[in-house]
Amino acid sequence: MTMTTSTTTTAATPVAPSRGALRPLGLDQVQITGGFWGERQAVNAAVTLAHIEGWMEREGWIGNFDAAATGTLGAGQAGREFSDSEVYKLLEAMAWEIGRTHDGDLDARFTALVARIAAAQEPDGYLNTQFGRPGQRPRYSDLEMGHELYCYGHLFQATVARARTAPGAGDGLLELARRAADHVTDTFGPDGIASVCGHPEIEVALAELGRETGERRYLDQAALFVDRRGHGVLRDIEWGRAYFQDDLPVRETTVLGGHAVRANYLAAGAVDVAVETGDDELLRALVVQWENTVARRTYVTGGQGSHHTDEAFGEDWVLPPDRAYSETCAGVGSVMFAWRLLLAQGLPRYADLVERTLYNVVATSPSHAGDAFFYTNTLHQRQPGTAAPTDVASPRASSSLRAPWFAVSCCPPNVARTLASLAAYVATTDDDGLQVHQYAPARIRTALPDGRRVEVDIETGYPHDGLVRVRVATSQERPWTLTLRVPAWAKGATLVVPDDADPRPADPGTVSVTRRFSAGDVIDLHLPLAPRVLHPDPRIDALRGCVAVERGPQVLCLESVDLDGAGLGTDVGEVRIDLGAGLREVAGRTRAAFVALPALEAAWPYGDANDAGKPATGGLDSPRTAEVPLTAYHDWANRGPSTMRVWIPMV
Repeated sequence: MTMTTSTTTTAATPVAPSRGALRPLGLDQVQITGGFWGERQAVNAAVTLAHIEGWMEREGWIGNFDAAATGTLGAGQAGREFSDSEVYKLLEAMAWEIGRTHDGDLDARFTALVARIAAAQEPDGYLNTQFGRPGQRPRYSDLEMGHELYCYGHLFQATVARARTAPGAGDGLLELARRAADHVTDTFGPDGIASVCGHPEIEVALAELGRETGERRYLDQAALFVDRRGHGVLRDIEWGRAYFQDDLPVRETTVLGGHAVRANYLAAGAVDVAVETGDDELLRALVVQWENTVARRTYVTGGQGSHHTDEAFGEDWVLPPDRAYSETCAGVGSVMFAWRLLLAQGLPRYADLVERTLYNVVATSPSHAGDAFFYTNTLHQRQPGTAAPTDVASPRASSSLRAPWFAVSCCPPNVARTLASLAAYVATTDDDGLQVHQYAPARIRTALPDGRRVEVDIETGYPHDGLVRVRVATSQERPWTLTLRVPAWAKGATLVVPDDADPRPADPGTVSVTRRFSAGDVIDLHLPLAPRVLHPDPRIDALRGCVAVERGPQVLCLESVDLDGAGLGTDVGEVRIDLGAGLREVAGRTRAAFVALPALEAAWPYGDANDAGKPATGGLDSPRTAEVPLTAYHDWANRGPSTMRVWIPMV
């Protein structure tokens, strides 16, 4: 691949590699100005951040730092062993939002929160409210499940966000983080504790903090953590060492396994290490892991993880829709992993997965109002959900409806930090020009290394409309290249370029235009958004005989609210889709023909082809057929309790 070198490590972006095929653009260079993602960013800013902060205060997670500072914490701390990390994720989300909107009130709240956290830091840099005090377990006595290093990781990522959106803010967060990072490197360096954290996250964070500060030993420590893992340095547990990726060295691993969030965070950090150290062998291993995971262990939504008990990947092809765990945080981790590979190699397939996961996992978690969340993301809800209480935290991660808060609330702040920083995933540059990877109304203002200004505005109704218009905002005497991603599903896409007599074909992958652009030039990418029927790989046992429907980047689903409205009852398990009748779009919604099965009361649900499923007594009702609208999967359960399925049996 052609390598580029970053001209700065201070762009307002979560990832700023010093080398790679592409350079990320930050929030100071790209702003989402409306549309699907603009609306979600607005809700995140207006509702979600305050909602999360309020619940953390209410649950005592922020108060833990106050008690630690005054010496009154002891064994009475609130929350779980990882609750500090949720506060740090909130900090990160706030930092990106301040960088996006320059909200003065939010900045004041951020600064006040940093002060409360800083007061709890020990003189040697150690910072954790769950360990190391009278009545608590000793420091680093439970590396398997204690999450101490994991918590530092989220602190460091929050610090990077603040340093890149408000350099020189003077709130003390960078100094606090450097003391903590120095403590980590002193304690776990080559001559220190020869182990790792049971939950990867410190690796990706140390690498980025090293990039931001220029401190090489932070990167070296990240590399040491990556190389230590897989050698049985952690105690075995009931799910085996594979749960925390300590069963096989990263370089020898061929597919992601174990806890899905842990696996993706580790892979993302390992990419950072590989890129910064020029370790092509490690990078090749990670590419193989990504390829095999996407091909065999990823749901159609982009979700990952099919085991509930250990929140883990299943074996190859084990992707049951009704047992999909598909944790929201695993989706965020997958975006982190794929984005880093995109920056390293420049291949559009990584942006394809980022898009799929953003629309169908990340966007699915929060309610339209922004104050309730899915922790897990099933693809088949068999029973109408039960509304979660609004005044207490839900004890169940796999709640049947979105809940305002969870006893384990890693997902809400993870979604919040992703949405607040989303503009940083829209576009990149290289030495030749600009690449647009995700489509949203946006304003892009940047410069190439040689000084050529690249300024464009993106106008689009995507994903509801397939026209993506790039309007050039400034003239350049020297040519540059505009590259647009064409999603893998967009067969038949076309590109309209000024002065061309006819549209150009735009095959899946990327399409580029190189010219001396003038202000006012318009490039139109037309992406076909007709609904598509998807058939599963026959090796996915749970999906045989079923199909799914997509429109653009959105996975669609059948929801009982619509089924009932068409007179076919409320059980999505009692209907079949009739593909022979085709799909059509009416008033902006995809509609399909469904046949309701006759009511059966079988004495025994097995038999030969003629007997299986016949009623024990009585006759059959006549089949009922109706056209039913499908809904975008990310919108389901916003209209009250319902049943739902993505994969639908065929007639």
